[in-house]
Amino acid sequence: MTASSTPAAPPPPPEPERGLGQGSGPGSEATVTTAVPARLDRLPWSRWHWMIVIGLGTVWILDGLEVTTVGNIAGRLSEEGSGLAISSAQVTGIAAALYVAGACAGALFFGRLTDKFGRKKLFMVTLAVYLGATALTALSFDAWWFFLFRFLTGFGIGGEYAAINSAIDELIPSKYRGRVDLIINGSYWLGAIGGSLLSVVMLNTDIFPKDLGWRLTFAMGVVLGLVILLVRRHVPESPRWQFIHGRSEEAEALVSSVEREIEQEKGAPLPPPDREITIHQRKSIGFGLIAKTVFRDYPKRATLGLSLFVGQAFLYNAITFGFGAILTKFYDVPSGSTGYYFAVIAAGNFLGPLFLGKLFDTVGRRIMISSTYIVSGVLLFVTAWLFDRGSLSAATLTACWCVVLFFASAGASSAYLTVSEIFPMETRAMAIAFFYAIGTAAGGISGPLIFAKLTESGVVGDTVLAFQIGAGLMCAAGLVAAVFAVKAERRSLEDIAEPLSSVKA
Repeated sequence: MTASSTPAAPPPPPEPERGLGQGSGPGSEATVTTAVPARLDRLPWSRWHWMIVIGLGTVWILDGLEVTTVGNIAGRLSEEGSGLAISSAQVTGIAAALYVAGACAGALFFGRLTDKFGRKKLFMVTLAVYLGATALTALSFDAWWFFLFRFLTGFGIGGEYAAINSAIDELIPSKYRGRVDLIINGSYWLGAIGGSLLSVVMLNTDIFPKDLGWRLTFAMGVVLGLVILLVRRHVPESPRWQFIHGRSEEAEALVSSVEREIEQEKGAPLPPPDREITIHQRKSIGFGLIAKTVFRDYPKRATLGLSLFVGQAFLYNAITFGFGAILTKFYDVPSGSTGYYFAVIAAGNFLGPLFLGKLFDTVGRRIMISSTYIVSGVLLFVTAWLFDRGSLSAATLTACWCVVLFFASAGASSAYLTVSEIFPMETRAMAIAFFYAIGTAAGGISGPLIFAKLTESGVVGDTVLAFQIGAGLMCAAGLVAAVFAVKAERRSLEDIAEPLSSVKA
């Protein structure tokens, strides 16, 4: 990497010089020429990248554990003797909506801070917020307390989405970015499997009293979060963020140390980087410029991001927020056994990104995003038709959901990948936060409130309508992707969207 300070004498703009000159220290602004992005993109997969994946990606397991646990313990919380005066509908409706509202608010709040103060600071803070709120949820003694800390738990998780997705995409080589991002986002469902099976044990009154088991379930989330916090301390700041925000020397030192580590691991020298980029460093980017960039300069990409998030949010809420009520009301499945069924659904969700993820880097983003959205939507329409006819049992309905979500999970994960790579570097975390918040608010706040009533009514037609709403919006988003999706596979982030700080040659 090379850098220079702007010369004191006119005329501007300066021609960047080789070497690290003045202005390359923390907080200063200068015009720099750097090969940092190319150096990161040409790295082979290594132990260092596994550390990034484990330290950052495992938070999705926490989110999956949280959402699934609450859905599974809803019936227990509403029973007499649970220690909490709350109804099942309040847990799956109001509490779920508050959790998502908190996630949307947290994404916007922490997303702005992530772009301004760096990825590392914020992904430590957001995890701490999650841990504190989850621990206090376990101590709930009244409905208002439970609602409050469900909101704050979501607040921390929402911040994680903005900070983590931006950091992952900036640290992972372009050759692997699609599959890694999809699998990491898909790991949410590993948490869902854990939450499902954990709830089966914790809701067993032969093992734990009614007023204790559900509290210990939340405590397990805190323990897992603490372990992740210890690993995350070793995850570095994004060098891409550093060189844009006046920390050229730190970016250079970090990338050089990673290169030495990987060369030692592989026993061979790395090839030279194939390009450089010249940027004018900035301490921060105004929110007005971010909004103008996203919506004025990239209107098609903005439409794509909104469509993908709204579509996947409604499809998932049509299934996941009502699955327990559907199984118990229509198929007489005991509330303590619904966790087994959901574990199967969650497994299908994780296998989707795991097996299809590589295709997003090889076949390409446009084909894979549009096809996974449309296929999953069509399959849910078929499931709704079979359910309406009375052709499904609890087992076959679960199998249908599993197949639908195999494709939907890969598509939904690609929504996060898409908005994190198609906008300029300076806006990345805020773009993720915005599209996540708007799309998830549309589907994730209204969804639980709408679908909880539809699926708990006990009327077949209401549940069919819930399925059809989710399927229709998923198909519509797939059609938008077929037209507007960006061919971002194996391309540098700086090629997909030129940084706002870039200096034209």
